[in-house]
Formats: sequence, C-alpha cells, structure tokens
Amino acid sequence: MIGKAAVSVAFVLVILISISAYIGTIDLRSLQFQPYPQIATATYSCPPPLRVFMYDLPRRFHVGMLTHAEPDDAPLTYQNLPRWPRTSGLKKQHSVEYWMMAYLLYYGGGGGGTERMEAVRVSDPGSADVFFVPFFSSLSFNTHGHNMTDPATEVDRQLQIDILKLLEQSEYWQKSGGRDHVIPMHHPNAFRFLRQQVNASILIVADFGRYPKSMSNLRKDVVAPYVHVVESYLEDDPSDPFESRNILLFFRGRTVRKDEGVVRAKLVSILSGYDDVHYEQSYASEESIKASMKGMRSSKYCLHPAGDTPSSNRLFDAIVSHCVPVIVSDQIELPFEEELDYTEFSIVFSVKEALEPGYMVNKLREFPKEKWIEMWKRLKNISYHYEYQNPPKKGDATDMIWKQVRNKLPETRLAVHRSHRLKIPDWWGRRR
Repeated sequence: MIGKAAVSVAFVLVILISISAYIGTIDLRSLQFQPYPQIATATYSCPPPLRVFMYDLPRRFHVGMLTHAEPDDAPLTYQNLPRWPRTSGLKKQHSVEYWMMAYLLYYGGGGGGTERMEAVRVSDPGSADVFFVPFFSSLSFNTHGHNMTDPATEVDRQLQIDILKLLEQSEYWQKSGGRDHVIPMHHPNAFRFLRQQVNASILIVADFGRYPKSMSNLRKDVVAPYVHVVESYLEDDPSDPFESRNILLFFRGRTVRKDEGVVRAKLVSILSGYDDVHYEQSYASEESIKASMKGMRSSKYCLHPAGDTPSSNRLFDAIVSHCVPVIVSDQIELPFEEELDYTEFSIVFSVKEALEPGYMVNKLREFPKEKWIEMWKRLKNISYHYEYQNPPKKGDATDMIWKQVRNKLPETRLAVHRSHRLKIPDWWGRRR
C-alpha cells in the first residue's frame, strides 16, 4: 500500500512540474479580464423636415375666394396672405387647406419661421419630397353653389377642370401620376366633379364617408381634424373639475341626418327623461355656437354621434372644451391616430350599444371619477394638437398634418416606383 501511495505522489508531482513549466511560457497578463472594445454610441436625431414644393397658382384657386383686393396673378407671400375672416361661419370648419398654405408660406416662404418643424417649403421642385396643390376645394364648394343645384355651381366645376389641366401639364405630375402630390379635400363634397382623376394623390380628408376604398384610404391619405368653431377653454382649472361640470352628457345639433347618422334621431327618445342629459335639436348659428360652448364647458361627457359622414366638427369642439368625447360610430377614422391613443381621453360606443335603452347612460354613470379626471387632464395636454393657428407652432394641427404626410412617403415612393415599370393596369386592385 505504501508503494502504491508513493507512486501516486510521484505522478502528481510530475503533473504539477509540467503545468508549471507550461504556465511559464504564457503571458498571464493576457488572461486578465479585458473590457469589450468601445462601440460608438448611436446618435439619434429628428428626421429632416419634409421638403414641399407648393404650386404657384393664380389667386382664384385659393385666396381669391376670400378677397378680391389683389389681381389674380399678384404674387402671394406670407406678408400679403389674407387672414381667415372671423365672420366665415361654418366655412371655417373645413378651412384646413388655408392653414396648410399659411404654414408653407411661413416656413420657407418668407414668413421668418426658424423653428424646427415637420415640413418646409422648397423653391426647387427637383429637391421636393412632395408637391402641395393649394386649391381651396372645400371653400370653392362652400362659396360657389354649395347646394349643388344653383348656377354658381358651374364655377366650382370649372375651377376643378382648370386645376386638372394645370396639373396634367406639370412634368412632376406626369412623372409620378400625381402620387406624390398633396391635395386637400376636407369637405365631403370638395372636388366632387373630378375627384376620380386625382385619386392616386395624397388626399387630406375629414373621413372616408363619401369615398370608395379604391379612391381614399388610410394607406395613402391623411385624416385631418376639423377646425373647431367654439373657443378653446384656456382657463379650465377648477379645484374639482368633475363636480364643477353638472351635466352628465351633452349634445346640441341637428338630429336628422343620413346614412349612419340616422342614429341621431333614434337617440332622441333613448336619451329623454334624464335630468342631467342634454340632447337638443339645433341649427348652426352664432348664438347656437355660443350655447354649445357653454354646454360643453359645463359637461363631463360630450356626445359625438355620426352625421351624414362618420365625423363632425363636434368632436374637436369637445376636445378643446376638455369635455370627454363619447363617440358613437362603427366606421369613424380619427386624426393623428399614429401618434395619439384616443382611448386615453375618449369613450367609444358602437351604434348597437348606443341604441340599447339605458346602456350608454348607465356606463357613463359607473365610470370612475378618478379615471374621468385622468381623461380630463389628458385632454388639456393634447388639445394643442387640434389648434390651427397663424403663425403655426410646433405640434399644432397643421404641423401634425404635415408629419402624417411624411409618414406616407414610403408607401408613396413604392407606388411611384412600381408605376414606372408596370406595363399593364395595376393588379393589386383585382379580385384574387
């Protein structure tokens, strides 16, 4: 046993001597922990502003409908841009086209704007990302025979014919088939005679209620908010905002509408009999707008049922009044939904739910006060996104619209590049 132990010890000593000799040939410093090599920190910056070329159109296509003080061919600048008239009434709600033009005139058009915004006007069309067509199609509809039957309607039709001729002569329109052109059509009847000829363009719409999917859709177009007609609630800072608003649910407007808007007439009986629910038939007037503003500021919830189209100005009046919107629609599309989560500051009911007697009112009564206050605070924080103003400001409604246009660029470029190679009509729209 002793002999075996001695052999084992000797064997271990040989192994240790061998390892020692081997280690002596290694630089032990190389076995020390070495930090990972420094990697350059990525620098993230805001994308460059959208470069917009704005067509220089005669005044009859835009501000000539506001004032005839200047000749039709007089150059338009930010300095001589007419201010939107305070007496324009409901024409104001679809005036998105005006504010988009004012934005470009201010940023890159001599207005003096230097703040980093979402878009800038460029004078070289070859450097542009998109092309803006400043045809006030909504104002044209409202100004030239808006009832669609009187003789003045022909003026609206002729303007559409003339603008289309100008575009078809443009090499930039021809190059893209109009796909990189931005055309406001905010009123549901705007550009109604020839809209099919511009259906490839980026359209600025209120909703998709009057458009077939093949013409206007979220893939290429931008949903823009109405211009609110009530004044913004700037001094809304009570100690208890929930208790300070003594009306539970408020609606004031026309109750007879078409299409999905038939829900308005049905709600008359469903919402009657409640002391704290105000559901009133009303027609647009200066007095009615003042009454709506007072009612919204006194209400916890403001009802927004569909009208002739899924949307209406009432939603945006509620937002700037910090009255939690209650949306009743199965088809509505909302502005800036890429940026904003509407469930954080509004409540949505389907038409079926709204027409179930007692359902909507009971749900609103059960809604926790704390949750309502969170929504009220959120409304106060995001309402500036729905403000149209001149000069424009970072994050306001017009700035947000141009941001959404920029988000459409990848899809737009794909469509333009495909159009250059296609030899037959696009197969995307075919049934498969």
